[in-house]
Amino acid sequence: MSTDTVPSGRPADRLRDGDTKVEPGPSAAARKVGGVAGWIDDRTSSAKGVNYLLRKVFPDHWSFMLGEIAMYSLIICLISGALLTLWFVPSATQVVYDGSYVPLRGQTMSDAYASTLNISFDIKGGLIVRQIHHWAALMFVVGLTVHMFRVFFTGAFRKPRELNWVIGTVLALLAAIEGFAGYSLPDDLLSGTGLRAMEGFVQTAPVIGSYLAYGIFGGPFPGEAIIPRLYSAHVLLLPAVIVGLFTAHIVLVAVQRHTQFPGPGRTNDNVVGYRVMPVYAAKAGGFFFIVFGIIALISALFTINPIWAYGPYDPSPVTAGSQPDWYMGAYDGALRLLPGWLEFEIFGNTLSLNIALGALVLLPLVYIVLGAYPFVERWVTGDTGEHHLLDRPRNNPTRTGIGMAGIVAYSVFMFAAGNDIMAIKLGMSINDITRVFQISLFVGPPLAFWVTKRICLSLQRRDRDLALHARESGRIMRGADGSFHERHDALTEQERWILVQHEPVAPLQLTAQVDENGVERPLSRKDRLRAKLSHFYFKDAVNPVTPAELAAAHHDGQQAEAIEAPLDYEGIDGRQDHGPGDGGHGADVDSQARGVGSASRMKE
Repeated sequence: MSTDTVPSGRPADRLRDGDTKVEPGPSAAARKVGGVAGWIDDRTSSAKGVNYLLRKVFPDHWSFMLGEIAMYSLIICLISGALLTLWFVPSATQVVYDGSYVPLRGQTMSDAYASTLNISFDIKGGLIVRQIHHWAALMFVVGLTVHMFRVFFTGAFRKPRELNWVIGTVLALLAAIEGFAGYSLPDDLLSGTGLRAMEGFVQTAPVIGSYLAYGIFGGPFPGEAIIPRLYSAHVLLLPAVIVGLFTAHIVLVAVQRHTQFPGPGRTNDNVVGYRVMPVYAAKAGGFFFIVFGIIALISALFTINPIWAYGPYDPSPVTAGSQPDWYMGAYDGALRLLPGWLEFEIFGNTLSLNIALGALVLLPLVYIVLGAYPFVERWVTGDTGEHHLLDRPRNNPTRTGIGMAGIVAYSVFMFAAGNDIMAIKLGMSINDITRVFQISLFVGPPLAFWVTKRICLSLQRRDRDLALHARESGRIMRGADGSFHERHDALTEQERWILVQHEPVAPLQLTAQVDENGVERPLSRKDRLRAKLSHFYFKDAVNPVTPAELAAAHHDGQQAEAIEAPLDYEGIDGRQDHGPGDGGHGADVDSQARGVGSASRMKE
């Protein structure tokens, strides 16, 4: 009987003080689920791992959704691709088309092209599935690329996530190759032209080019082996590797502490956010259906790859105006910008480097450089510590400038792939347009680097000014002595933390090394190179406000503000922050190593 039914005021009521309310036991369904879970755990010992994953905390920021877009697009690609395999015929055998599309009825074409037309016009829902598959593939590459931008510009690739960055670069390369294999399968005139170009690229490989092309196509181009081979790679080999790498990528994200942007209560030792269950799982599940809904809407409204308009592939005509998808367009543009004098003969053998450099070297080179960058930056900067707080891009101007220079270079290559279309539509000389792109390739990236770095340094100086002097209020105050000054609105501790939390930096300085006899040892080329690169990274550094600077700026409350103050920190041998060669204005670290950051000193 419940104690709530006993009239109050009776002495016997005190006998039930401290009683624990009996909770009802689990339902029969819950007991069954628990029994199944216990049975599985007894045989797999998975309860501990599942509990760890369900309690994993993920920060809440919109930029982290970019990786989820790539993951969900990949899932949609796998599902829609599995449906398409039910009707697609990966064969180059010639047949006579007698399907629903009247303009092509009676024409000879490959089984692959005929089955793609059949999916588009005779299978209910087949065309929308094709559209969803193609758009999801593009969204996957876009999501993966923009996600890599976020990781690069915020420094999320630093220790201990270098391996995950390398996995991501390999995924990006495989995604581009997978996309090329996918849109080559229908064997229409556009995809066939792309295959013909690929066969020519392979032939430019020195010595082994012709043998390699013969082996890929199973004989002279086009042959009948390339479609089945591309199909096997597209639906079996590459998806298996991509899914495996994606799984490894997600496992590493789950095992390692998740990165987060700096903010109140966020440090390198914690993660502020939501646990997977129940909040994050619900949000992620809802976001999956949002991504799927948007891809389905785009697929229903915007036609992509209308293969019936191109017709079946015939190697005899030359198709003008054919363009690859954007992620492969840069390499086509590189071919158009390379000069013709790169083709020459050596010992009777022709070397077509004007094609091989753009077609065979540039593609892997881009991803090799991307994969190696974290290790190069760590060597140059000497930063070997773990990082779980992300950088604001403005706080690393050199890295941000390098990233923008790379984007501009890639964009020049990509737009150069359409120089023939531009010449036709604009009525201009294709030679003049090509020359403009060639000049832009050498002028654009350095200019983008310089402009980006100047903008970042300006934003850093603005942050310093805001931390020192707070916000200008526009209100003029008169002092007791008759002087006038503007009143500044003070920042909150949380707002100031964002401005000063990053670590100060300074270039590495070459120090004289002597042997046991006091004779100075010569410095190695590696040390000199590292010092020069470090100077390139940090020579213009604008370091965060220090406690001494902040105290000097507000030493007289709202009455006046001092701009400069001498700085003397423990552990830095009494160096002044504004000395020459110490990493720019406000530097407060030893020249041989990264020092204690301003954010940590602000807490002292």
